[in-house]
Amino acid sequence: MKFSCKTQDLLNGAQLVSRAIGSDQVLPILQNILIHVEGKRCTLSATNLEISIITGFEVSIENEGSITIPAKALLNFLQYNQDKEVLLETSEGTQLKLKTKSAKASIAGEAASGFPTISSIQKESTLSVQPGPLLHALNLVTFACAKTTTRPVISGVFTQKEKDHLILAGTDSYRLSEYRVPISTSEGNVSCIIPGRFLEELKGAIIASKDTEKTKEKDDEKKKKEEAPLVVHLSSQQIEVHIGPTKLFSRLIEGKFPDYVQVIPKEKKTVATFATKDLLSAIKRMHYFAKEVNNNILFHFTKEEAHLTTKQTQLGKDESTIACTIEGSENKISLSSNYVIDFLSRVENEKVSIELSDKMHPAVFRIPLEDTYTHLIMPLRMTDE
Repeated sequence: MKFSCKTQDLLNGAQLVSRAIGSDQVLPILQNILIHVEGKRCTLSATNLEISIITGFEVSIENEGSITIPAKALLNFLQYNQDKEVLLETSEGTQLKLKTKSAKASIAGEAASGFPTISSIQKESTLSVQPGPLLHALNLVTFACAKTTTRPVISGVFTQKEKDHLILAGTDSYRLSEYRVPISTSEGNVSCIIPGRFLEELKGAIIASKDTEKTKEKDDEKKKKEEAPLVVHLSSQQIEVHIGPTKLFSRLIEGKFPDYVQVIPKEKKTVATFATKDLLSAIKRMHYFAKEVNNNILFHFTKEEAHLTTKQTQLGKDESTIACTIEGSENKISLSSNYVIDFLSRVENEKVSIELSDKMHPAVFRIPLEDTYTHLIMPLRMTDE
């Protein structure tokens, strides 16, 4: 195998696929990236047997072939190399020589024959969505998923097609995010649970794709065109996503997702609309004291303003009065400062609203002009009781 390519192309591809590499040392070859060159393209692949990522780019090939190389070694050489072109050549079967204008290295690899095969899934349903809106939705949903696998079904995002929208919902039992994303095209029914970690990697792939497109536009302004849709294929147990030259694969999570719709309050007695920065700044400051008492902050909504307080602790106490627009009756609720900060840190809108029924039901957070999004935070025990 012998080929040359742009250093940045190889680095971008290696960084992208290496996101699928886990810390499991049981199979050492899973710490490697598979490099395969054929025709005019170089294809890079990586997998941890749960998630797989494949991407490719055009190269100049002298001899076709394949090899697997430790991801860390390859990335280390490419990240600290300023030369624009790199030549790669195998020798002695499993040695990969890398050479640029000012540097050269030899990395011990393994035969491609020992690398797991990554196959396309048997497609039962297909849909396409615009990458931009999907990325925005994922940013507002995936953070609400459970971070542990004690209950696997809530470590993923419930995904279901409803007419011309794709419903995405994530919860850890203490908070919930739901977003409805417009679908460009679809075939077949969709109802599954997609692993949260896979969707985090998908976010990275979408961002990488956008960065690549920006570079191409700078190179040739005449080639600007509408953003290409992201294509999703599903089977009963797997998902396969295509975004540009990149493919991502994952197993789906088996089980029944909680019936979260029944948790969403049907009525609202109080609606308070804040400047997002003002509310986030106050909560971040008050979190210093709130974290001593289960992150508990009491929200007291009067007819004119919102008054926030923490409980007295050995460290002290904090309170804040925040200007806001309030509709409805006076109300109180205690919420986790951690969860509120988590949510507000992801809001790009200048305004955010909180809807309350009473202190016993979840607070419903909404973003003005985004009626396709709902975020819930379960209440804590009132600190003044």
